[in-house]
Amino acid sequence: MNTFVKDGISVASMIDTRKPNSRGEYPVKIRVNFQSKRAYYSTGISMTKSDWENLSGNRTVTGKNIRGNIENSFSLVRNNVEALAEKGEFNFDLLNSRLGRATGDTVNNALRAKIDILKSEERIGSMFIHINTLKVLEEFGGKDIPFSAINIAWLKRCEQYWSQTKNQTTIGMYFRNIRAIMNEAKKAGVIKESQYPFGKDRFEIKTGEGHKKALSMEQIKQIFHYSDGRETTDKYRDLWLFVYMCNGINVADIVKLKYSNILDGEICFVRQKTERTAKSRKEIRCVITPQLKAIIDRWGSETNPDNYIFPYLNGNETPLERKTITKELTKRINKRMKEIGNTLGFGHITTYTARHSFATILKRGGANIAYISESLGHSDLKTTEAYLASFEREEREKNALLLTCFD
Repeated sequence: MNTFVKDGISVASMIDTRKPNSRGEYPVKIRVNFQSKRAYYSTGISMTKSDWENLSGNRTVTGKNIRGNIENSFSLVRNNVEALAEKGEFNFDLLNSRLGRATGDTVNNALRAKIDILKSEERIGSMFIHINTLKVLEEFGGKDIPFSAINIAWLKRCEQYWSQTKNQTTIGMYFRNIRAIMNEAKKAGVIKESQYPFGKDRFEIKTGEGHKKALSMEQIKQIFHYSDGRETTDKYRDLWLFVYMCNGINVADIVKLKYSNILDGEICFVRQKTERTAKSRKEIRCVITPQLKAIIDRWGSETNPDNYIFPYLNGNETPLERKTITKELTKRINKRMKEIGNTLGFGHITTYTARHSFATILKRGGANIAYISESLGHSDLKTTEAYLASFEREEREKNALLLTCFD
């Protein structure tokens, strides 16, 4: 029905009669041929052979809609083929990277293509999250899940299955990844709006409540003065305090800090988590207090603009190696802080606690939430509000007494 040829590459819409579905229909696909190789991309449409043969002459509203959806999928593939051909760099790997988010034959393949894209963009953390999403998705739904299978009932069964072993925050993360794939599929015309299962009055992704793990100022003061006489304990305590005092900075950003990030008495950086995805680069600035300076002086490397502040990277690491170093450092900090927390009677303390505590201490001190949001590098206030822990029970009791001062 639709054909295109450029530089030895051909694109055509066709009906794939190799294997019928349970209704005796065959999938309509977009086929790309190049150097005796071919690849097929789903349109999300299936029909009988006779319907396909009669489609061009079908003047009904349904026929026109089907042709329009096929043409949308064809145009998407054609435009990407043409763009790669004009650059003289066409190959199926690049085409799949461009199309895989939405036009793989299955949701599984679309996720695999997304994983490849994240790897090529060196977004290693997100890559591992999508790898886990694919793993648990296939545990529930199998190795070949068509886009048409992902409906409201399917998602509810999946949620029930995952809830037996996973918490709501993790489940929400998996569903958001699937939703992103389905959004791309809808945009590409692989599924219709009526087939899209997410949203109001459809399947709504539940939000994990999240544990409010912020410490009080008094507790942080005890951590600041704590020492068991071991240098290792002092170092990882100080790195935890660095997270707290440097705007709740993530460990992934700490290891990337260089002395060139210090400008006019402030540490200036862009969060690794958002530097590729945010619409605009949001620079975070943190004033170097005497306490922060003491930590840098004690544990930092030689002062030089090209040197990393803390000696964990040398600059020659691959993204995967950098991710591994970051995870190992985070693990060591958390292990030592767990010991400190248990000794002081605070319970389990992590770098996550330090980030929450930074935001909550500012809130309790009367800081504007917009300022806290900017300091954390959040893109909206709702994200910041989720970080802010409730006031201590003692604070609530004190405020309640203000309402009953009748004498």
